[in-house]
Amino acid sequence: MPDAKAETDRFMTEVRKRNPHEEEFHQAVEESVRWLMPFVLDHDAYRKARILERMTEPDRVIQFRVTWQDDDGGIRFNRAWRVQFNNAIGPYKGGLRFDESVNLGILKFLGFEQTLKNSLTGLPMGGAKGGANFSPRGKSDDEVMRFCHALMLELHRHIGEDTDVPAGDIGVSQREISYLFGQYKRLTNRFVGTLTGKGVGFGGSAVRTEATGFGAVMFLRDMLDQHDDGLDGKKAAVSGSGNVALYAIDMLGQLGAKVVTASDSDGFIHDPDGIEGEKLAWLKELKEERRGRIREYAEEFDVEFHEGRAPWNVPVDLALPCATQNELDTDAAQALIANGVCAVVEGANMPCSTEAIHAFLESDVLFGPGKAANAGGVAVSGLEQSQNAQRVSWDREEVCERLNDIMGRVHAACVEYGSGSGPVNYVKGSNIAGFKRVADALLAYGAV
Repeated sequence: MPDAKAETDRFMTEVRKRNPHEEEFHQAVEESVRWLMPFVLDHDAYRKARILERMTEPDRVIQFRVTWQDDDGGIRFNRAWRVQFNNAIGPYKGGLRFDESVNLGILKFLGFEQTLKNSLTGLPMGGAKGGANFSPRGKSDDEVMRFCHALMLELHRHIGEDTDVPAGDIGVSQREISYLFGQYKRLTNRFVGTLTGKGVGFGGSAVRTEATGFGAVMFLRDMLDQHDDGLDGKKAAVSGSGNVALYAIDMLGQLGAKVVTASDSDGFIHDPDGIEGEKLAWLKELKEERRGRIREYAEEFDVEFHEGRAPWNVPVDLALPCATQNELDTDAAQALIANGVCAVVEGANMPCSTEAIHAFLESDVLFGPGKAANAGGVAVSGLEQSQNAQRVSWDREEVCERLNDIMGRVHAACVEYGSGSGPVNYVKGSNIAGFKRVADALLAYGAV
């Protein structure tokens, strides 16, 4: 049998050649292929059908210009994309990201990860991602509305409830989804579940806002339980202060842990007494309604604010990076390990560098990769699709119960393929479990 490392190196050389200058995509593929290659080499059918090569090439990439008008009457334009990565097990599904940093490489990395993540949920969803190099920050509501309406003029041609179902991501919250859905409805004269993350009053699902953060903590709870440990009394560092971070903080508190940090692009706050109760409610109001900055929390509650820094030097038992990709590097990982961290769970997409992940695994720190741990958001998006298709609306309790069941299944799949002599290797388990379901479907379809 060929050497797995040599085959991985050969494979990545080809990936880089086909996709030059797309560093985030290279990183995401290499992180998966490192664990998948030995599995593929053990299965001749996957190798002969070149399943791994096919799964790292998007089905299609749609790129277009978005022209819109600002409040001063000036004409602006941005570039937008939709990467429909793989629909082997269901309609394309994945978020839209609005941020100045968005480029094709980032969206391909996210679409590839989304394919494996959606597979892990057990729901019939393929993988996709899209977005634009437009930032809503500093824009008026009217400007955001005009941009969303202009984007949908082109995007509506490529999406549909049985084709491709976008959702939110960084820079795309319920406000943006509402503008997008309103324009889609006007253009097509159809009220169907073509976008998820809508308001509960017009086709949205209960718990969608909380889902990614809640799901990450459910996964963390199951990880600790698998290793005869628990959340009660643990101290946690969380980065970010968007939906994922806020509701991870919320759920951690509900389950007995104390969260002592939160952050945004300005820096992080350290609250040794814990972000809970009235303080958490104040932080939610700051970020969800006033769109304020995290330093205001430090001023309000007289705690430390560390400008321009991330929270990974604070001694904690648990770390949940919930902000953005590659926010936690090797130095941060070593600081966490030195301070005795026992578990790290990715709330964001690929927030840990490859080297940081290796450091955690080598130190026997339990590590929950984003494709498994942050699957709660897309899981409830899938549940929103089901509710839309049936013309029903489930209450909060039922959605939470279904989310808990899905995250339990994701955890069980990771344990099945990631168990060995030491702690469960959730990176290996999540990649193989996510790959196998898509790969088997592609094998069944033949050369398509």
